[in-house]
Amino acid sequence: MSFQAYLDTIEDKTGLTPRQLLEIARSRGYDNDSVKAAEILEWLKADYGLGRGHGMALVHVITKGPQIDAKHVGTTGSHSDASDTLWLDGKATKPA
Repeated sequence: MSFQAYLDTIEDKTGLTPRQLLEIARSRGYDNDSVKAAEILEWLKADYGLGRGHGMALVHVITKGPQIDAKHVGTTGSHSDASDTLWLDGKATKPA
């Protein structure tokens, strides 16, 4: 599953766009450098029922932003992404 596909599935599961979840995380202080991934994962599981894989995709966005390593862009295989910048504003508004 590509990084973007994880975020799209999170939107399906939660009804919230990745950007909305990012804003909630920021309001709770999860974007602070001192916050560990485990704490964010616990919150995502408790409040949204997200497992570790989907949670770690959001942890990346919360702690590092929407930029991903270019080595995942345009490759073949299940983890290939079309861009090195993740779309956070929801599947319905994603450019084609």
